[in-house]
Amino acid sequence: MEDREMEDREMEDRARALFAFGIIADIQYADIDDGMNYLRTRRRYYRGSADLLRSAVRHWEERRVRCVLQLGDAIDGHNRSRDASERALDTVMAEFEKSSGDVHHVWGNHEFYNFRRETLLASPLNSASRADAGSDLIADDIYAYDFSPAPGFRFVLLDAYDMSVIGREASSEKHTRALELLRRRNPNPDLNQPPAGYGMEQRFVKFNGGFSPEQLQWLEEVLTLADQKQERVTVFSHLPVHPHAADPICLAWNHEDLLAVLRAHKSVVCFMAGHDHDGGFCTDGSGVHHLTLEGLIETRPDSSAFGTVYVYEDRMILEGSGRTADRVLEYPRDSEANTGRSSESDLH
Repeated sequence: MEDREMEDREMEDRARALFAFGIIADIQYADIDDGMNYLRTRRRYYRGSADLLRSAVRHWEERRVRCVLQLGDAIDGHNRSRDASERALDTVMAEFEKSSGDVHHVWGNHEFYNFRRETLLASPLNSASRADAGSDLIADDIYAYDFSPAPGFRFVLLDAYDMSVIGREASSEKHTRALELLRRRNPNPDLNQPPAGYGMEQRFVKFNGGFSPEQLQWLEEVLTLADQKQERVTVFSHLPVHPHAADPICLAWNHEDLLAVLRAHKSVVCFMAGHDHDGGFCTDGSGVHHLTLEGLIETRPDSSAFGTVYVYEDRMILEGSGRTADRVLEYPRDSEANTGRSSESDLH
């Protein structure tokens, strides 16, 4: 009886939400047998990730979510060597097409293992055109855009491989600058091998990237307008930016610059990312929540790893599934803009 009453209360709470959206990260589908991660410490369920995605979409349909945010690495890099990138992407997109809500895609490192940037821009993984507003991409093919899922709310998708070795053509200036940065901060011949020791320097690896000054300026402008409109903003990226929400090896190169922008704007309430398959969470001193979602690829077939987020006037409630925990994400109470100062960035 108590369980039934609790379920009824949960349904009533969900019904009072302004809207709901789904989140999922690191599907990394490939039509191959299970394998191991780079360090050979975790099993990866390549083929089974499509089944878990199918279950997630079915769950979101039952919850009538308004949209879904896919936080990057939709298919695995193994597809490239098997000439299966297009087939794998078709398999994943076929599952997402069962969603009645719009699906918005963030790009991760595995997107660039499989496709060139210009190919991604012409693919179903370019979801900018589905946005109600702000769908024009920034110059230099920076895949970042914003849209309003409901009045008073704004979602911002960032391009964490805007400055990178894998996300830019070798002939481009951004590739050259990214390679120079990596070689300056990482002495290893294999740039996917992190610098020796522990600490924040581990983030300087080839499978990470950063945000260009152009993108940071654009984000500043988007958030300034959101401040003026008194909107609540959630930012999405493949790479995490807060050291307490992810392993240092998974952080964006110039995460401090991005954090400084977020902290300077009262409209920001949450930053959601993928990449670190263990997941992570923290709330920083300005009250902004940093959620790193667990990777679907390293989730057992009898479990799951995704979230359904219910949005209210004063908070968001994350209903987690499987490895993803439930969380209450209250909006920052401080109505004044928080200021933050960035350290000098190598990317400027």
